[in-house]
Amino acid sequence: MIKPRPPVGQMSSVVAPAKESNAMGTKEVELILVKEQNGVQFTNSVLVNPSETNPDIEERETWSKKIDFLLSVIGFAVDLANVWRFPYLCYKNGGGAFLVPYLFFMIIAGMPLFYMELAIGQFNREGAAGVWKICPIFKGVGYTVILISLYVGFFYNVIIAWAIHYLFSSFTSELPWIHCNNSWNSINCSETRYNDFNDSGFSYINDSYKVTPAAEYFERGVLHLHESNGIHDLGLPRWKLTSCLIVVIVFLYFSLWKGVKTSGKVVWITATLPYVVLTALLLRGITLPGAIDGIKAYLSVDFLRLCEASVWIDAATQICFSLGVGFGVLIAFSSYNKFTNNCYRDAIITTSVNSLTSFFSGFVIFSFLGYMAQKHNVPIGDVAKDGPGLIFIIYPEAIATLPLSSVWAVIFFIMLLTLGIDSAMGGMESVITGLIDEFKFLHRHRELFTLVIVLCTFFISLSCVTNGGIYVFTLLDHFAAGTSILFGVLIEAIGIAWFYGVSQFSDDIQKMIGKRPGLYWRLCWKFVSPCFLLFVVVVSIVTYRSPKYGSYTFPEWANVIGWLLAISSMAMVPIYAIYKFCTLPGSCREKIAYSITPEKEHDLIERGEVRQFTLHHWLSV
Repeated sequence: MIKPRPPVGQMSSVVAPAKESNAMGTKEVELILVKEQNGVQFTNSVLVNPSETNPDIEERETWSKKIDFLLSVIGFAVDLANVWRFPYLCYKNGGGAFLVPYLFFMIIAGMPLFYMELAIGQFNREGAAGVWKICPIFKGVGYTVILISLYVGFFYNVIIAWAIHYLFSSFTSELPWIHCNNSWNSINCSETRYNDFNDSGFSYINDSYKVTPAAEYFERGVLHLHESNGIHDLGLPRWKLTSCLIVVIVFLYFSLWKGVKTSGKVVWITATLPYVVLTALLLRGITLPGAIDGIKAYLSVDFLRLCEASVWIDAATQICFSLGVGFGVLIAFSSYNKFTNNCYRDAIITTSVNSLTSFFSGFVIFSFLGYMAQKHNVPIGDVAKDGPGLIFIIYPEAIATLPLSSVWAVIFFIMLLTLGIDSAMGGMESVITGLIDEFKFLHRHRELFTLVIVLCTFFISLSCVTNGGIYVFTLLDHFAAGTSILFGVLIEAIGIAWFYGVSQFSDDIQKMIGKRPGLYWRLCWKFVSPCFLLFVVVVSIVTYRSPKYGSYTFPEWANVIGWLLAISSMAMVPIYAIYKFCTLPGSCREKIAYSITPEKEHDLIERGEVRQFTLHHWLSV
């Protein structure tokens, strides 16, 4: 309000602070009324920077450029699984016919969930835990996804360490996995007889068949698996793999310690280089004998396979894991966007790039697998495997037969390194951003806190670089982000679409990009995606199989530890909900109202205007 006008003939200046609130925070406007002696009035308003009026308010860091954000998201979503899993699933489940359920689930669930996470992070500008101020009782799911990302870091960094080990080993005139005359080879090693690998993609020394030098190099030369009798007999960390792991940790730290200003620059290399290498490998692969047969096998269409439930289940689970929803990474990355950024367009671009990359990598992989099948005169099914065995045994063996094999090996493992490192960066950023936003005092110590997180993952990862480390790796891979990540995304979708409300969520998006999401997106968020996730969660539990590594069966106590690991993250949802409910004041009805109402609407509860208690809230779309 402007004070009463001063007497005529006197020039004065009156200042009135006026608060202007919007979704990005509170801005202060300084309104100045000047009365001139000639009777003419002038007004002037100045927008005051909040940081100038309140030094305690800290502006949130943003990406230097829009392309930094896009590359970071693409780099996280496009990871090793795009190379070692999707092509094999496509081949195994009817070739080109597999694209039908894959694209179907992408449209009804993958894109909507991806869009949802980008939007919720960008609007609230906080990490995976902080965004749940929109529905406080669900904050536990934020801690769930943070824990899962931390658990994944324990073993994902080991894959990158393996790639570094292979990269260093490739700088030689003759690749070490070509012959059987090395110190690590056994009497089962054979340079001429090709062995049919087992289901996990690996070949073992106690098989009745001969073993290739590439298989023995990985299992005996790198992992030293023959020196362990099982998960109960791990031994000490191997110094070579430990050194490679240290390189990974150091790189991660200096990529993340300053926030998105540094990580946004690193992804210019780590997110783009894989495409250059994939293209180079494809151009080389299609010139090999048998390559066309491999590509034909990859694209062969068998629509009868669509009648099998397993095909649809494989497509559903692949969508969930390939896009990276539920890890908190998309929320963390988008929280550093400008408020008016078009997150809808970003979701369409990044999900499309991810799917096209998966499809494109299939041509690269199967051109070499077709070559291997012809070279050894075996059916392509004998060489078409997924998992680490594909990229650390079969593919290196194929590369070893090429002219200038060391050069191609270096190129290939640089690609694996870049594919892995930006996904690892995304996972660590999810943990760091999620906790820093929740515990504000950590903002002032980001460098130190980042160091603590990466060191934590390093010390746990040491158990995976021992003689029996592959058993720990398999256990973590099986339980850390399986059913638990699907459960986390399901609760996240329910919390946003039902408790916070699709209508309110759509209003938030309109404030950011200027238009509400269409009916299709709202229906997917409200009904289709939750039903899809519930289906996948139930299927993952019903079809559960104990982890195995080749012929090795894990003992019961190891399975118990695995389930405890999975439950430890999922338990954050009910534990926090109970804690929140018990600590809130008031009657039972008031506790429920405060726990499911956004924090910014708590004043409405005192007036008895709780929209979550109305039928309209639950029925509106």
